[in-house]
Amino acid sequence: MSMQLHTESVETRRVTDGPSAIRTRQLVRRYGEVTAVAGIDLDVARGEIYGFLGPNGAGKSTTMRMLCTLVAPTSGTAEVAGCDIAADPAAVRLHIGVALQEAALDPKQTGTELLRLQGRLYGLPKAVARRRADELGEWIGLGDALQRPIGGYSGGMKRRLDLAAALVHNPEVLFLDEPTTGLDPISRATVWEEVQRLNTELGMTIFLTTQYLEEADVLADRVGIIDGGRIVAEGTPSELKRSVGADLIIVRVAGSASPVIAALDRVAGVIGVEAHGSEAVISTENGSSVISAVVVALSERDIGVRELTLRTPTLDDVFLELTGNRIADDASDNDNDNQGTPSKGTTDNREQVK
Repeated sequence: MSMQLHTESVETRRVTDGPSAIRTRQLVRRYGEVTAVAGIDLDVARGEIYGFLGPNGAGKSTTMRMLCTLVAPTSGTAEVAGCDIAADPAAVRLHIGVALQEAALDPKQTGTELLRLQGRLYGLPKAVARRRADELGEWIGLGDALQRPIGGYSGGMKRRLDLAAALVHNPEVLFLDEPTTGLDPISRATVWEEVQRLNTELGMTIFLTTQYLEEADVLADRVGIIDGGRIVAEGTPSELKRSVGADLIIVRVAGSASPVIAALDRVAGVIGVEAHGSEAVISTENGSSVISAVVVALSERDIGVRELTLRTPTLDDVFLELTGNRIADDASDNDNDNQGTPSKGTTDNREQVK
């Protein structure tokens, strides 16, 4: 198989016609009284990059673990690469590659040894496993580092090696669970480029969980936003952002922003106003022509404005409108349960399970 790769923009990628690569119906997973995934329906097309976006505790990683047959669903159905995850998990595993948040790498092995062993574990003949290890080692660009023990690798190098290990058997569907968490900006950009290459060059279906807004915006053909174990929105990044409005005016005031809603009730061009704490988010079709009228209306009501910003919508604005919270704020909270055990110091169960 040729490993010559090239980059291509998200806009020019094509999704292959045919049966879904991933299909779920009312998929549920409970841990005791905690519902991590509350009945989700997914249809991911072959050749698509699907971004699963949400804060820690939303249900992203639990969904992925079910699809990868690492966790059994409590109820509902799911098929991956045409195989039922409950009835035929072994067949699912032969068709998928998985790179989880924490790379399970032996620090005493070299990169080459790991890739060759992975190939043998998937049943590749020894000569084929060696060739695949050489191809993938060249592709991820680790060079001579592949001959050194993994314990001396940087975080970015380990992430790239783990990705290569997931590709040894040329899977139909690749699962990436928050692949750039903890990486520096340069390493993150490298992983993004590699994900795009896999999709554009090999036509691989990629299911990507992330809490990084830019990551979903750059990589994904479609995005599903999950909150509290449920999918609250789905569409292309552009579609989701257009649902908020063409432009946003962000107003930060002294005290509560609730009075801003009444102050802008009759301002022409204002589509809607959401107040959250000391911040108000104003949706408008043309922010540059409306912002002056907004300032005047707030002054007439003696509302003290600390900061005024005009910008285009982001996926975080979509999440804010749907849930009343920002992904960026929620994503900064750590949860350490992965098995549904409530974390200390938190009162919201949905934040307990990834």
